[in-house]
Amino acid sequence: MSTRIRPRPVHRTGRTGRTGLSLLLAAAVALGVTGLTAPAHAADPTPGTGTAPTPQPSTATPALVDGLAEPADASLPAATAARAHLAGHQDRYRIPSPDRDLATDAVTTDADGTETVRLGQKYRGIPVLGAQYVVRMTHKDGERTVTGTSGSYFTALDLDTTRPTLPAPAAVQNAVRQVREELAKGGYRPSHAKSAKDGLTGTDRGLTVLPTGKGVLARHVTVRGTDPATGSPVVQEVFVDAATGIAVFEYGGLPTFSPTASAGVAAQRSGTSMRDGAPAAPASGSTGVTGSGVLLHGATVPLNLTKDAATGQYLLRDSAHMADSKSHNVIQTWDASSVWYQDVSGQWPESVVPFAMPTTKAPQEMTDSGAVDAHWAAGKVYEFYRGTFKRDSLDGKGMAINSLVGVTDFGSPFVNAFWDHTKMVYGTGDDEYRSLASDLDVVGHEMTHGVVEHTADLVYAGQSGAMNEAIADYFGNAIDITVNRTSMTDPEASLIGGDLCRTRAPKDCAFRDLNDGATTKGFLGLPLGSSYDNGGVHVNSTIFSGALWDIRESLGGELADQIVYKALTSYITPLDGFDEGRDAVVAAAKALHVKGDRMAKVKQAFDAHGIVPGWEKSLGLDSDVLLGRLGTLMAFVGTGNAPSAGGDWWAAPKSADADGTEPYAVWTGRTDGKGKPRRISPVDGRSHLSPVTDGTRVVWVAVGDAPGDDPWARTYDILSAPVGGGRVTTLYSTGSEISGLSVDGDTVAWSRRDEATSLQRVLYLKGGDTTPREVPVGRDYNQTAEPAVKDGRIAYIHDGMFDGTYGIVVEVFDTRTGRTTALGTPSQPEWISTPVITAAGVYWLIDTDYTDDAFTTLRRASLDGSAVTDVITENGPHPVRAYGLAASDTAVTLTLYSSFSQVFEDYNDSLAKLWQFTPQGAPLGRVSCSKGQQSNAAAGAGSRVLWMDTTTTDTDLVTRARPAGTCR
Repeated sequence: MSTRIRPRPVHRTGRTGRTGLSLLLAAAVALGVTGLTAPAHAADPTPGTGTAPTPQPSTATPALVDGLAEPADASLPAATAARAHLAGHQDRYRIPSPDRDLATDAVTTDADGTETVRLGQKYRGIPVLGAQYVVRMTHKDGERTVTGTSGSYFTALDLDTTRPTLPAPAAVQNAVRQVREELAKGGYRPSHAKSAKDGLTGTDRGLTVLPTGKGVLARHVTVRGTDPATGSPVVQEVFVDAATGIAVFEYGGLPTFSPTASAGVAAQRSGTSMRDGAPAAPASGSTGVTGSGVLLHGATVPLNLTKDAATGQYLLRDSAHMADSKSHNVIQTWDASSVWYQDVSGQWPESVVPFAMPTTKAPQEMTDSGAVDAHWAAGKVYEFYRGTFKRDSLDGKGMAINSLVGVTDFGSPFVNAFWDHTKMVYGTGDDEYRSLASDLDVVGHEMTHGVVEHTADLVYAGQSGAMNEAIADYFGNAIDITVNRTSMTDPEASLIGGDLCRTRAPKDCAFRDLNDGATTKGFLGLPLGSSYDNGGVHVNSTIFSGALWDIRESLGGELADQIVYKALTSYITPLDGFDEGRDAVVAAAKALHVKGDRMAKVKQAFDAHGIVPGWEKSLGLDSDVLLGRLGTLMAFVGTGNAPSAGGDWWAAPKSADADGTEPYAVWTGRTDGKGKPRRISPVDGRSHLSPVTDGTRVVWVAVGDAPGDDPWARTYDILSAPVGGGRVTTLYSTGSEISGLSVDGDTVAWSRRDEATSLQRVLYLKGGDTTPREVPVGRDYNQTAEPAVKDGRIAYIHDGMFDGTYGIVVEVFDTRTGRTTALGTPSQPEWISTPVITAAGVYWLIDTDYTDDAFTTLRRASLDGSAVTDVITENGPHPVRAYGLAASDTAVTLTLYSSFSQVFEDYNDSLAKLWQFTPQGAPLGRVSCSKGQQSNAAAGAGSRVLWMDTTTTDTDLVTRARPAGTCR
């Protein structure tokens, strides 16, 4: 038997795969100066040399080793024997102390004696995010043999874990602020607005090492609340640098059936089991009986019920399926029609009650609600995993299976379903869609999310999240067609959710089709943690699930299901991407003695869907790359990580440092792409953020430790340097956070929150001033924020009381004359963007109609306050959903979100895209036809635009000199 060792590549572009983990972490969030990305593990270039950092592998441990037949001690526990194997082959694994640094995550033993040991890496006792190494062994006839290994162990970690760490309350506060600013999409939410009341709270989860470069010690915080724009629940995992207090990484994604209702919904680890928050066991004397019910599709099916001894009622509580389980748990279905889906994630609502009936025949209302379908289907899914794979419930240990049926969206129909890490939750459906529990493949999908979580635990973001969805889709469909004896050749066999509709045909009703022909050529690059689809977990899933389904069509269900299950349970690890997933499936097939023509079909399936080495490099752009691999995949939010343009120059932040001490550096270059970009910020251990340029100089903020005894005091220094590099000067230093930095000529302006009053104020420096002046506000309790500078004028948002009435208005302050001009009259908007000032006037976006349609108005005014005009109105014939704005003297560029207007028929993408308009609002077309998300636009001269683009699965700073026009 030959041994195959797959080492880690020297470089792999922005991936959610394990070899790209530090690249994933470099794709963290940065908003203003309150958030930074994690450092990429790169060589530290000398300022001004123009040498781009090149990420290097942060581990020497191989990603996959198979074909082994090496003896292991059969007398030891499996995890101990696995560690001993790793310790005995340090030349292969480069793991110096497995006993010290590898904690047991899980041990599973199959009926044939196959043992899978999952070992989580710890660094000096602190868990390392996503780092898991798997050892596979056989144990039978008194002998144990190691057959292979796979996973991630980061050998380059070298950090001080003894220094004082950020107090948990401070980390929680920073994480909550991070998420709140994300949800504001880079704009300003007035305190009066209903959308500002998000109720965000944070829970400390302890310390974690982020395995980027030499490692970053972070505090893990779970942030929960409500997205003010959509009303969706927000449960986001945020990692705050334990040394600087800055959010450095974030991911999320509540595993939902459809992406439509998951926008803004983020992942969580509730930290509880169903035994913690769920109902107690059946009362003594309760008995199991068999009843019946009618599915929504009309079939009568048997139901396992329990007669409650206390009430005499028959409950949708099934103890028969798990009678042979050591846990003796139950499968139960609950009436959740009184609760909103926003209130059930990770908790057990008190108002949820058991479905109960006076006889063993389920009444019609239980059919109508989807309760009969949910209960029957849960039993069928349990049977499939128990009978096919000998798996004891979702966790393999007999956990209770609970389904909540009939949840609503604030009382309105909810057309979705999700696994919340403890239970299944099914929405009501609506006039067209039946209850989401009414299609067996949906129930199988959600329950498989539970299986995935308790095996590979694929992180629900990017490629790993798409694989999570793909495996849930695969087994959901496999269970459906197995139970219903549907042929694999049936054209409807590959449909997910095809039987949910009341009037539409399955092909028109289905949410996804595993035979849709998706390939990596159509991969949609999305920011990790994106408010749309959590980095593409649904929209990209059929690339991988399509390959798996092809294997099932080629090899038959029995063998294909075993291959995919073995890959999931014995090979795949939390941050694997499509490449690792392919390797896992091929290795699993080999372990199941698949060879020859059948093995060729397995590989051909992945080839057909474009999952081949180097596929990410083939994803093309129709624009010019100015600076690659920014490491800021959350490019659509905030302004602190946005590029800036002025004259013929741009400035942008970029992940830079190798040792974890400097998450960001400032880079500059020419907007036409001539010459090489260069780093202009010093290498001084500080985080350099929020660069802005007027084409002559670059101004930015450096965040560092403050002198003195307080280990958590920070300094915020405004620095300046020529655009081409040169002497860096400090313009101003403060201990308060700075946001909204802007520069033009001899004027620099910014926002700062007064710690005593919590009010924001716009400050500015002019000429050679060293002491900032404050833009006059005129009222003690009003505030000013979000400045933009042009020709000595500062446009900003004024928020407060005006003649006894609360309101918001954009104003312009002339630093030369001291005159303040209001651009229109105060109003009470839900949201307003940072104003953009040009030589001809001021533009801003505003949401004024208090509806949930998310449409915004593009407004323009002359500098003297006259000619206030709604260029594009939110209540007009062609409204837009715009949350990003850039403008030159001749063109306006908007960041538009999905389905923003029916008039533009070629805009059929669900991602944020850039559109350019004339100053009068006439559309000039799409700026770029690239497939990834486009955001954080900066206007160059004329129609030139710079922006952050995620098409290549990374984030690149790119430019076009003119719009691409119509994209077909």
